[in-house]
Amino acid sequence: MSNIKERILGAVTVMSEKDANALWKIIIDNFPSWDDIDEVEPDDVDIAMLRETEVNPDCKIFVSNEEAMKELGLQ
Repeated sequence: MSNIKERILGAVTVMSEKDANALWKIIIDNFPSWDDIDEVEPDDVDIAMLRETEVNPDCKIFVSNEEAMKELGLQ
C-alpha cells in the first residue's frame, strides 16, 4: 500500500464520527463510480484474518489519538 493510502487510513481511524461522515460525503460526491463496485463474500483468507482479530491479543492494542496523529505526521 502506498504511503498516502496508509496516511488516509490512519487519519480516518483517529477522526471523529462527525469528521468521518463529512469525509464520506466528499468521497460520494466526488467519486460517483463507487456505485459500480460489486459486493463479494469473504474468502477463507478474509475469514481467517477476521478470526485472528478476535483471538490475537496484539490486535487489541490501541494508541491514543494524539500518538496516532503524530505517527501519521498530521500534528
